[in-house]
Amino acid sequence: MPGIERYGTYVPYYRLRRAALGGGKGERAVASYDEDAPSMAVEAAREALRGAGGVDALLFATTSPAYAEKLDAATIHAALNLPAAVTALDVGGSTRAGLTSLLAGLDLASAGRRTLVAASDVVVGAPEGPRERTGGDGAAAFVLGSEDAAIARLVGRASLTSEVLDVWRTPEMPFARQWEERFGQEVLAPLLQAAATEALTRAGLQPGDLQTLVVDCTNARAARALPRALGVKPEQVADDLADRVGRTGVAHAGLLLARALDAASPGDRIGVVVGADGADAAIFEVTDRIAQGRPARSVDRWIESKRDDLAYASYLKWRGTLPFEPPRRPDPARPAAPPMHRAEHWKYAFAGTRCTKCEAANLPPQRVCVACGAIDQMTEESFADATCRIATYTIDRLAYSLQPPVIVAVADFDRGGRFRCELTDVDAEHVAIGDELEMTFRRLFTAEGVHNYFWKARPRR
Repeated sequence: MPGIERYGTYVPYYRLRRAALGGGKGERAVASYDEDAPSMAVEAAREALRGAGGVDALLFATTSPAYAEKLDAATIHAALNLPAAVTALDVGGSTRAGLTSLLAGLDLASAGRRTLVAASDVVVGAPEGPRERTGGDGAAAFVLGSEDAAIARLVGRASLTSEVLDVWRTPEMPFARQWEERFGQEVLAPLLQAAATEALTRAGLQPGDLQTLVVDCTNARAARALPRALGVKPEQVADDLADRVGRTGVAHAGLLLARALDAASPGDRIGVVVGADGADAAIFEVTDRIAQGRPARSVDRWIESKRDDLAYASYLKWRGTLPFEPPRRPDPARPAAPPMHRAEHWKYAFAGTRCTKCEAANLPPQRVCVACGAIDQMTEESFADATCRIATYTIDRLAYSLQPPVIVAVADFDRGGRFRCELTDVDAEHVAIGDELEMTFRRLFTAEGVHNYFWKARPRR
């Protein structure tokens, strides 16, 4: 059976306290003004791919695509600097798409195609509504391959599809709507139980054999009912992170699965059940390779690295819900397609060059070495995972930004090279020369419907 070889996750830096939303305990994770579903997927996928080698296919699941008609997976593909031969595919339409994509990726892996599955969502709800309060933003990614290299093998699965009007949104609607909760529970709870029971049967297991049960559903009542229906003990049920992150749409099942893998031991069995327009269930058995496939940053590390004082008005501005006074500067010009294509490896993958004569790093990539003047004696080198430090910086309170002030730094890279870039996820009052930074893929701005992606630097999380 195929399985998970490596995984990675991402939870954005900002948190919005539910007290600011009119009541409730805890907080929800909020994608920054310069983040979207593709950029968060890149962050999770970078974690999953470190040390993983190549892949043959990329599946991207989201219900909050950056483009209505353009392949978001192509943006992720470019940011990860994957070969052109890697198949790229978008999957969406339901929050069930996260686990569905994982199962589809396992099918590809069983056919010999090593697959990267990334699921990411920016969950937006109508102001003062339940989706705004209970939602959250985040991403998860998995590298799927052969059983021999797996850290968790798929041992059982089941899928059921049902046409049920529970959560829906047309292209013209800014916010999703949901039918009365008791109806959703009545329809989805039996589907969840049937899918979970079938997956356990195929795995030759009983509910009590599971060390962890992950349950995610558009209907919270149906999700809470499943452990009771299966006879699962409370200590077997995974924390749904409702109080610290919120439900992260298509990414949520993957985020909870990753958190279970963070703490799992060889031989553990993890069940994952998702309900939306039907139900999917998967049973994984952890192998003795688990320590080799864990990312550098656990889910809990992402959660604990945060800033939790985001103002509600700022959140509404970032999501485009609240009109605001723009900076008194000309709007940014739309990026042009030809130069973006010509500079694809630099713009999306942050690939510079290194001189083969003097070994100096050149950022941006150059034909003529900035150190020794050698011409066309360069090799391409990615700096996306390179650390750097602030050499000097400036704070601009007039530049166009959804979150002023703009902080621009000159960064010196540990492996050589100097580059001027914008900082993000940083407090202007605490930035200092010498601070350690890491690169992050962000959306600089959107002009005339074109998203201008590039790399920024942030304090190490």
